[in-house]
Amino acid sequence: QVRLRESGGGLVQPGESLRLSCAVSASFSAFADMGWYRQAPGKQREMVATITERGSTNYAESVKGRFTISIDNAKNTVSLQMSALKPEDTAVYYCNARQLMDGETNFWGQGTQVTVPS
Repeated sequence: QVRLRESGGGLVQPGESLRLSCAVSASFSAFADMGWYRQAPGKQREMVATITERGSTNYAESVKGRFTISIDNAKNTVSLQMSALKPEDTAVYYCNARQLMDGETNFWGQGTQVTVPS
């Protein structure tokens, strides 16, 4: 069973930065891509950023230019560097690993809270 464990959430002021990390129990070569998603209260979970093993990235429009996703293959970690944080970034952030083998399987971490007060 694949396990993902997020860390790095917290309370920050608008304009500040925060870095989230996700430790993965399997090699990245097992996945089509990995990413970060978030879910704010009363809203659906949404994609924030994804990255392939080769480093191809995709970002939500709302975070382009402010967030950077990266992977460390040696440590099996995927990170999300967030800067210029806004109150609307407040959400629970989830790490995701997507596997395409006999269909699509998504693995999720337990989530980490990021709060940016207005």
